[in-house]
Amino acid sequence: MKTTTTPAARAGRREWIGFAVLMLALLLVSMDVSVLYFAVPFISAELRPSATEQLWIFDIYGFVLAGLLITMGALGDRIGRRRLLLIGATAFGAASLLAAYADSTATLIAARALLGVGGATLMPSTLALVRNMFHDAKQRGTAIGVWTATLTGGIALGPVLSGILLEHFWWGSIFLINIPAMLLLLLLAPVLVPEFRNPATGRFDLISAALSLGALLPVIYGIKEMARDGVSPLRVLAIVGGVAVGALFLHRQRTRAYPMVDLALFRRRGFAGSLAVNLLAMFALVGFAIFTTQHLQLVLGLSPLRAALWSLVPSLAVGGVAPAAAALAQRVERAYLIGAGFGIAVVGFAVLTRVTPETPLWLLLVGASVYAGGLVMVMSLVTELVLGAAPPEQAGVASALTESSSELGGALGMAILGSVGAAVYRREIVDGLPAGLPAGAGDAAQETLGGALAVAQGLPAELADAVRHAAAVAFTDGLHLAAYAAMAVMLLGAVTALAALRGVRPADSAALAAEPTGPADPSLSSVSR
Repeated sequence: MKTTTTPAARAGRREWIGFAVLMLALLLVSMDVSVLYFAVPFISAELRPSATEQLWIFDIYGFVLAGLLITMGALGDRIGRRRLLLIGATAFGAASLLAAYADSTATLIAARALLGVGGATLMPSTLALVRNMFHDAKQRGTAIGVWTATLTGGIALGPVLSGILLEHFWWGSIFLINIPAMLLLLLLAPVLVPEFRNPATGRFDLISAALSLGALLPVIYGIKEMARDGVSPLRVLAIVGGVAVGALFLHRQRTRAYPMVDLALFRRRGFAGSLAVNLLAMFALVGFAIFTTQHLQLVLGLSPLRAALWSLVPSLAVGGVAPAAAALAQRVERAYLIGAGFGIAVVGFAVLTRVTPETPLWLLLVGASVYAGGLVMVMSLVTELVLGAAPPEQAGVASALTESSSELGGALGMAILGSVGAAVYRREIVDGLPAGLPAGAGDAAQETLGGALAVAQGLPAELADAVRHAAAVAFTDGLHLAAYAAMAVMLLGAVTALAALRGVRPADSAALAAEPTGPADPSLSSVSR
C-alpha cells in the first residue's frame, strides 16, 4: 500500500507579521546582554557600586538567563508557549522600568536578575513558536535563519544603541527602550501568534527545575570567572558542584514518567550532534569577540563608540548569510554546508593571524566578517536540525537545549581562548618592555594590555611609546595563537558535522506528528489562536 504525505501548509501574511513581532522581542533580549558596555561610567557616578557589585550588574542577567533556559522551555511546553511568551514580556517590561529608575545598586542588580528571568522565557518561546508557525520546511528554514541573525545581531547592536542613547539621555534610557516593544508584543501576539501546549506532560517538576538551575548556573559562573580572573579553588568547586548536580538532574529525568527533558531526544539521529556542533560554533564566535573589540579600542586607539560602530561591520556583512544558507540547504545536504561553514570560519581566522599593530583596520574587519559569516551559517542550519529532530510537542525544551549549548559554548570560548591569549601576552611582553621603568610599572604592564596602556600614561613620551608598542605586539601575538586554536576547533566542528549529521535532514511536521512519542497529544492536529 502506498503512503501519501499531505504537503505542509504554507505560512501566510499573518504568520510573517507575527514572526516580525517575535523578532523585535528577541532583538531586545539579545541586546540586553551587551547594552551596559557604555553605561557603566554613568551608573558608577550615580549609584557608586563597589567593584564586585559592578561585576554583578554586568553578569547577573546572563547567569540567570542561562540557568533558567531549560526550565522555561519545558514550562512553555506545558502551559503554552504563547502564554509563557506573554508572561515573559510582562516581566521583561516591568524589570526594564525598575532598572531604568533604580536608585541603588541592589535595586539595579535585582532588576537585571528579573530581566534574565524574562529573557529566559522569551528566547526559547520565540524559537519554539517558529516551529509551530512555519510547517513548510523551506519557510521554516528561512525563519530560523532570520532568528539566528537577529540573535547575533542584537548582541552586536547593543553597545551601539547604548552609546547613541547616552549621548542624549540619562543611563536609564537604555532600559526604557524595551518597554514599547514589549507592549507591542502583548497587544499583537494574542492575535497573530498561535498557541501551542503539550497536555501529555504531567505535573511540572519543581525539583528538576531546581536541579537544572543548580547544574547550569555554577558551571557557567565558574567558567566565566576563570576567564576573567584565572583559576581559583572556589571557581573549580563551582564547576565540579554544577557537574555533580547535573548528574542528579539526568538521573531524575531517566526515572520519571514525565521528565522535564526527555532523554530519548538524544537518541534521535542528529540531535546530540547538532547541539555539539552549535557549542563549537559559539565557542569561537563568542570566545574570539574579546580580541577584536580590544584590538579596535586598545591597539588602534578608537573611542568606545567608534569601536562599537566598526564592530557592526561584520554583523552587517553577514546579515543575509543565514537566510541564504537556508535556501541553499534545499539543494545541498546540510552536513556538507555546515562543514563548509566551519571551513569558511577557518579562512577568517587565518586572515586574523596576519593582523599586526601596524596593519590597517580593514584587514581585521575582513577576517572578522569571514569567520562570523561561516559561523552564522553553521548556527542557523544546526538550529533547524535541532528543531527538526524534536517532535513538535517538545520544541520548547529543544529550543532551550540549543540556547543552553550556546551559553556554555560561549563561556568555554571566553575561558579557553582568553586564557591562551593572556598566557602569550604575559610571556611575550617580558622581553619587549624597555629598561628604566619605575618600580612596579613592569608588573602592572605584564598583567593586561589595558594595564600597560595605563602605565604608559604616566611615563615620558619616548618610554611610553615603547611600552605601548611592546604591549600591542604581545597582544597581537596572543591574538594569533588564539586564532590558530579557533581554527583547530573549527576543523573539529567540520569533522563532527560530517560524522554525526550526514544524511540528517529536518523532518516535516506531518512526519514528526506521526511518530510515536508517548501519550496521545490532541494538540498536534491543530493549534488554537
